[in-house]
Amino acid sequence: MSKPDHAGVKIPPPLCFFSFLMVGILLDSAWIDGHLAAAYLNFIGGVIAIISFIYLVVAAQKHRNAGTNIEPWKPTTKIISDGAYKYSRNPIYVAMAAVYVGRAVAAGSWLALILLPLCLLVIRYHVIIREEAYLEDKFGKEYLDYKARVRRWL
Repeated sequence: MSKPDHAGVKIPPPLCFFSFLMVGILLDSAWIDGHLAAAYLNFIGGVIAIISFIYLVVAAQKHRNAGTNIEPWKPTTKIISDGAYKYSRNPIYVAMAAVYVGRAVAAGSWLALILLPLCLLVIRYHVIIREEAYLEDKFGKEYLDYKARVRRWL
């Protein structure tokens, strides 16, 4: 029996980030009381979220331009090692985490910020570990060389 040509990720990363963020916001935020957070928090959080979202779109576009899938439950056809991928093996997850931070700050949700490390642990152990094993198996030395010179996060 042959192995499936994908990482076997069971948790869609955007859903993971969104779930942790929503729990934090629903349990602790200015929004839950029908208010906005302080203006400076809205501004800072909004700037962080917008810049991070642009970074996410640019990193995702690299996949489309390279002709490989962005979804971790579909086959990867190529190792991308330029652009944002020159500095991080997971720039999309970095961007998702930064968007999360921006939204949590804009909502005035300290609980959401406290939950982010737990979210990142889920991403690390239930998504990235599977992706890395799949890529090592599929691309061998090419991926191991890339992995040796580029950090996982930043």
